[in-house]
Amino acid sequence: MSKSFDRFASIFFLLIGFLFTYESQKISTSAYGSNVGPNIFPFVLGIILMLISLRLLYETFRYKEEGKEKQSYDYKSFFIIFFTACLYVFFLETIGYVICTFIFLLISFQTLEKGKWLTSIIVSSSFAVGTFYVYVHVLKGALPSPEWLPF
Repeated sequence: MSKSFDRFASIFFLLIGFLFTYESQKISTSAYGSNVGPNIFPFVLGIILMLISLRLLYETFRYKEEGKEKQSYDYKSFFIIFFTACLYVFFLETIGYVICTFIFLLISFQTLEKGKWLTSIIVSSSFAVGTFYVYVHVLKGALPSPEWLPF
C-alpha cells in the first residue's frame, strides 16, 4: 500500500482500538458461571489493536515509498476465509469451540498456504485445545461445547 494509506489506516485503527477499550469498561465484569467477564475479550482486543496500530504508524516513518506497482488482489482466498468465518460463527454453539476453531483454522491455513497438512493440523489443534484449556481451566471461563463431548 502507500505510505499515506498506511498512516491513515493506523490512526483509524488506533481510534477503533481506543473505542473498544473505552466501551469495554461499560460491559458487566462478571458472567453467570464464569470468573472471566464479557468485558475482558474486547478490552484485550482493543489493547492489541492499539499496539499493532502504533507499530504500523511507527513503520510508516521508517520506510521509503517506492515506485507505484500494480497489485493483484487474491479475492478467491479472501472469500473462502470470509465464508468460513461466517460458518464458524453460525456453527460455534452447535459443534463447540474446539472442533469449530480447529476446522476454521485448518481451512484458513490451507487457503493461505496449500500443502503442509501436518503443520496445519498440529498448529490448528494446538491452538484450539490450548486456548480452550487456558480459558476454561486456568481462567475459569465458559466456552461453547456440545453436550456429547467429555470436555
